[in-house]
Amino acid sequence: MANMMDYLAWRGDLSFAASEFNEVDSLILSQLVYVDLDGIVPGTDTKESISLAEASESYWETHDREEILSRVSMTKSAPFVMKKMAKTRRFSNLRLRGYVNDINDEEQSQFSVMCVTFPDETLYVAFRGTDNTITGWREDFNMGYLSETPGQLKAVAYLNRMAADAETVMVGGHSKGGNFAVYASVRCRPDIQEKIVRVYSNDGPGFQKSMIGSPEYQRMLPKIETILPESSIVGMLLEHQESYRVVRSSHSGIQQHDAMSWEILGNSFVYVEEVAAQSVLLDETMKAWLYQLDGEEREQIVDTIFGMLEAANIRTLEDFYRSKWKKVQELLRAKSRLPEDRQKLFARALKLLWSEGNKTVKKRVRQAVAGKREGSKSHF
Repeated sequence: MANMMDYLAWRGDLSFAASEFNEVDSLILSQLVYVDLDGIVPGTDTKESISLAEASESYWETHDREEILSRVSMTKSAPFVMKKMAKTRRFSNLRLRGYVNDINDEEQSQFSVMCVTFPDETLYVAFRGTDNTITGWREDFNMGYLSETPGQLKAVAYLNRMAADAETVMVGGHSKGGNFAVYASVRCRPDIQEKIVRVYSNDGPGFQKSMIGSPEYQRMLPKIETILPESSIVGMLLEHQESYRVVRSSHSGIQQHDAMSWEILGNSFVYVEEVAAQSVLLDETMKAWLYQLDGEEREQIVDTIFGMLEAANIRTLEDFYRSKWKKVQELLRAKSRLPEDRQKLFARALKLLWSEGNKTVKKRVRQAVAGKREGSKSHF
C-alpha cells in the first residue's frame, strides 16, 4: 500500500495554492525535523532561513545512503523523505529556520524543533519526537510522574518566541514531538493561541489528568487533531480527551509507530474504525498499573531502569544493539548491585504489571462472552 514517499511522487507537483495543506503534509513535516540539520538550517539567533532544497543539498554533501541505513533508528528514513521533498514543487521552496537540537543529560531532556514557512507566510512549527538517545527515552518515561518535563517547557518558550511575528500558525510532531506540539499550544500565551489554526499529534503520548482537565487544554481541544496507527502503543499512553482517528499501517505491533508504514490514498490517510484490541488491552493494563503506584514510586522505578542503563554504559540504542548479549550481561550485573529497597520495589512493580495484565484479559473475555450471549438471545 502507498506511503508518504508515494504521496510525494503523486502530489509533489501540486503547489499549496493548487491543493491545500493536509494531514499527510503535516506527517511529512514531522518526519523532516528528524533529520540532523545542525549547521545547515539557521538557529533561533537570526531571522535568516534556507530553502528545503538547499538544506537537502547541503545535508547530502556530507552523508551517504549506506551510512544512514546502518543506523539503529525507526526514523532513519527521514533524510530520504527530505531528499524526495526537495525534488517536488510542493515542498522544495519552503523556508526552514529556527533549528534547535538540544540534548541535556543533566536535565534529562531531548528537545529538537524547526520552523517551516510557507509561501503565504503561514508558519508550521515541527517538534521532533524521541531520537535514539537514552536521554530522549528517559524524558518519555518521566512523563509518567512529572507534571511537566524540561522539554515541554522549552517547547512553550520556543513557540512563544518563534510565532510572535506570524499571523497564521500550525504546530505538529510525531511521537513525543506530538506531545510537545499539544503541550506548547495549550501552555503558550493567549495571543499565540489565537493564531494557531491546527495542532497535529501523530501517535503522540497523552498527559497527566491535571493537564487534561485544565481550562487551557479545553480551550485548545477543538484545534487538536490526533492520529494513531491501528496497534498504537506510544500514542495510547497516559491520558487523552481529544477524539482521534486511526490510520491503517503496513507493519504490526510497535513497528506501526514508524510513520513510513502509515497507508495513504490521495491526500488523506487510509482510516479504520478503531484501534486494535491488543492496543486497548495494553492501554487498560498500563493505566491500571500506573494508578496503583504513587508518583514517588514511579520516579524510583524510572530512576532504577535508567540507572541500570547508565551503569551498563548504554547511551544510545546503537550501544545496545551493536553488542546486545554483552549489554544484557552488564544490565543483569547492574540489577544485582541495586539497593535492597529498589530491588523489592522493582519486583513489586513487575508483579503488579503481571496481575493487571491478567485482570484486563479476563475482563475482556467476560465481556466477549456476555456479548455473544446477548447476540444469541436477540435471535429468538
